Amino acid sequence: MQTSPRAPLPPPPHCKHPAVDLPSDPLNDAVSHLFSRAHGGSTALVDSPSGSSISYSELRSLVRCIASGIRSMGVSRGDVVLLQLPNSVYYPVVFLGVLFSGGVVTTMNPLSSASETRRQVSDCNVRLAFASSDKCEMLKALGVPAVAVPEDVRSASRDREFVEFRTLLSRKFESFERPIVKQQDTAAIVYSSGTTGVSKGVMLTHGNFIAVCELFVRFEASQYEYPTSENVYLAVLPMFHIYGMSLFVLGLLSLGSTVVVMRRFDPNEVVKAIDRTLKVANGSGLRSLKQVSCGAAALSRKSIEDFVQTFPHVDFIQGYGMTESTAVGTRGFNTEKCRRYSSIGLLAPNMQAKVLDWKTGSFLPPGSSGELLLRGPAIMKGYLNNVDATRLMIDEDGWLHTGDIVHFDQDGFLHILDRVKEIIKYKGFQIAPADLEGVLITHPDIVDVAVTGALDEESGEIPVAFVVRRIGSNISEEAVMDYLAAQVAPYKKVRKVVFTSSIPKSAAGKILRRELKKSLTSRL
Repeated sequence: MQTSPRAPLPPPPHCKHPAVDLPSDPLNDAVSHLFSRAHGGSTALVDSPSGSSISYSELRSLVRCIASGIRSMGVSRGDVVLLQLPNSVYYPVVFLGVLFSGGVVTTMNPLSSASETRRQVSDCNVRLAFASSDKCEMLKALGVPAVAVPEDVRSASRDREFVEFRTLLSRKFESFERPIVKQQDTAAIVYSSGTTGVSKGVMLTHGNFIAVCELFVRFEASQYEYPTSENVYLAVLPMFHIYGMSLFVLGLLSLGSTVVVMRRFDPNEVVKAIDRTLKVANGSGLRSLKQVSCGAAALSRKSIEDFVQTFPHVDFIQGYGMTESTAVGTRGFNTEKCRRYSSIGLLAPNMQAKVLDWKTGSFLPPGSSGELLLRGPAIMKGYLNNVDATRLMIDEDGWLHTGDIVHFDQDGFLHILDRVKEIIKYKGFQIAPADLEGVLITHPDIVDVAVTGALDEESGEIPVAFVVRRIGSNISEEAVMDYLAAQVAPYKKVRKVVFTSSIPKSAAGKILRRELKKSLTSRL
């Protein structure tokens, strides 16, 4: 029996922008690459509340001092150093110093509880920590030497609790013999839930960070006419998160731009900081504001329209990225002839994407909808100590399965249809439900549990726990919430508990969170 030839599969979409030449030298590490870029920038980092700053010449020197100092403290090539810090002008200094020494950074929310910190310290085998002064005793109790880091330059020079940090900053770089660091060496371990399950350590290489500098930050800056060394960026994103890390700890410092650091996000302070820092350039009233970008969650059409109407002079863009892709993915693109504010944009240079049919497993032509897969130089090395999870996330051909449902239009613009990644977004924080479930299931009166997010006008979403009680137990909603609150960061607290006889699950045992959300809606 003769069969007709099978139709060829369409090629995977490529970026419509020209490819970017990335360094081919395998010994080119991220920090050396960052400082190798010539620019005319003078001020690197500014503390928003106090106005204290660090120049580019000081930054290079301080990074080398930190590198030399931690080597003298016994940190060797490949050792992991924890940064459990809020935003500060010293965050990039310490981060880059660890990388320059040959060490590996792992970052953590400074609000994390002792038990959360213990798990990550153990998982990464942390050798040294830099933390806010109120966290140092906890870390030392876990057997981790900890250096207290000040919030700004002024307190660093006067407060006694920062003597050890001052000593590190005064180290002589000449005494430091730097190890060989390769592009494929792990530079950072950043925790993410991936598309499902508990948080896992995403191993990002020096090559990944070079890619984010070139394919994300430098490429985006090239879309504007004004010199990058004259640009001022407001760092409101947490630097321990991949988005803030990629922009404010690494990428923008390779351009010579000035980064104004906010210690914590507050809408009123954001407006004041923009006017205070930038009004000399173009008057007050946010007239100096040139660009606003949005990521992590797609905005509603009304929110976009309201913003564009209120600030017609501002270029508003959306973008897409993941921890597993070092924040590289797509970038919004607006011109006089083409304005697509609702799109998350075009693929970044050097990146490939394809849309996978959920049912057949084949990829689809442009104009189709399905799961987004990404491939390129920014894709992670893998999950720490978790080969099985890595294989599920990255297939044998190198495609990263994002789990997000998208639509590619005929012009190559990407539109998010559904972010199925199991994340709750509470007041700007990202919470993995599985992390909370892992704590709650240890309670002796709970036999099964599932956590999902309920929409909340003020907070975005609030964590809600569905709990199956042990037979005969009368555990209360308050007791469940208190049990969790004692073991997690404050923003991870469950705000509502629903008692149920069973948790809806698929045949494979995966929690059907959409069914939980429907149940919540019906209860309102």
